[in-house]
Amino acid sequence: MVSLSDGAFRIRPATPADLPAVLPVFEAAKAIMRADGNLEQWSAPGFPGEDLLLRDIARGGGYVIEDKGIVAYFALLPSPEPTYCLIEGAWLTDGPYGVIHRIASYPGVHGVFSAIIGFAAARYPHLRIDTHRDNHIMQHVIDAAGFTYCGIIWLDDGTERLAYER
Repeated sequence: MVSLSDGAFRIRPATPADLPAVLPVFEAAKAIMRADGNLEQWSAPGFPGEDLLLRDIARGGGYVIEDKGIVAYFALLPSPEPTYCLIEGAWLTDGPYGVIHRIASYPGVHGVFSAIIGFAAARYPHLRIDTHRDNHIMQHVIDAAGFTYCGIIWLDDGTERLAYER
């Protein structure tokens, strides 16, 4: 169990059976982003979809956070991350790293990001993460968790993301 400020929760590998409980978490996270002015990130209909989450799960990298039910989801995947091969800037290291993607939680659930970072740091010596330029909430928690801004990377569809490493 990992302690949250308002109780206890646990992180466990996600399963395909979790998808009906995970998809509403993403809808809630999108609502948080839209309310904060982040109108573009995850704006494609149905993104992230079941197919992407099932790929995370099949790779052993999809996780849920539970506190009387599923309250958050994230992916923690091994390097290399293809979209991180080209960066306008420079990564801090050249060695193996863990990649954190697709963090989503219900509003009012606090401490999720720090729990994810603790979980990920226990598994990988270096961590990389990226976020949308308009995702100010995520930029704030990334900075607060001790990540260093490294530059800009581009997704497969050509959109840019701010990239960080710690």
